[in-house]
Amino acid sequence: MAGKDGRLLRLYEELLEQSGPQECNKAWPRNEKRAGVAWAKPCWWPADSRFEVVVGALLAQNTNWKNVEKAIGNLKDADSLDAERIVSMRKCSLEKLIRPSGFYRQKAKRLKTLAKSFLVFESRGSPPSRDELLAIDGVGKETADSILLYAYDIPHFVIDAYTRRFCKCHSLLESKEYDDYTSYFEKALPRDVALYKEYHALIVEWGKAAGRMKRAD
Repeated sequence: MAGKDGRLLRLYEELLEQSGPQECNKAWPRNEKRAGVAWAKPCWWPADSRFEVVVGALLAQNTNWKNVEKAIGNLKDADSLDAERIVSMRKCSLEKLIRPSGFYRQKAKRLKTLAKSFLVFESRGSPPSRDELLAIDGVGKETADSILLYAYDIPHFVIDAYTRRFCKCHSLLESKEYDDYTSYFEKALPRDVALYKEYHALIVEWGKAAGRMKRAD
C-alpha cells in the first residue's frame, strides 16, 4: 500500500470498524465458474448467477434496489432470468416482467441487446472489455464498471450517488465528471478486486445509514 492515499485507506478502515465486513468476497453458494473465471458474491447485491448481476446493473438505472428486486423476482418466477430466453422473448412480455424497475420499455429493449452481447462474451470464453460494454446501447460508465467488478472480478471502482456523496462529505473530491472519481479511487487504492468490492459496499452501507439518520431527524 506504499505510495497510496493514506486518507482514503484510513476512511476505509473507519467504515470497516463502524459497519463490519460486508462479506462481499464469499464464494457463491454453488461455487460457480463461468468462462473460466471464478467470482464472488457481493453481500448487498445478492444474485444467483453472473447474468443476474448483469441484469441487475442495467435495471438499477434511475431506480432503487427494491424495485430491481421485484423485477428480477418476476423474471425468476417466469423462469426467464436467462440470456437466451430474454433474447427470444417478445418485447411486450419482457416489459411486463421488468415493469417494477421503471422505464420498462426502454430497459426491455436495452436488456435484449445486453443479453445478446452477454451470450457473445460467454461463448468466446473471455470477459468483455470496458469499451465493449460502453458500446452497448444503454450501458454507461457506472453500469459497465458494476458489471466488470461484480460479475467478472475485474478491478474497476464503481462510482454511484453514494460514492459522490461520500467524497463530498469527507472533502475528498467534488466533480461533475465520472472519470475524475474513478481516477481518484483507482490511483489512491491498491488495484484489488476484493478491496474495491468491500469499499464500495461499505460506502453503500454508509449512504443508507446516513439516509436513515436524516429521515429520523
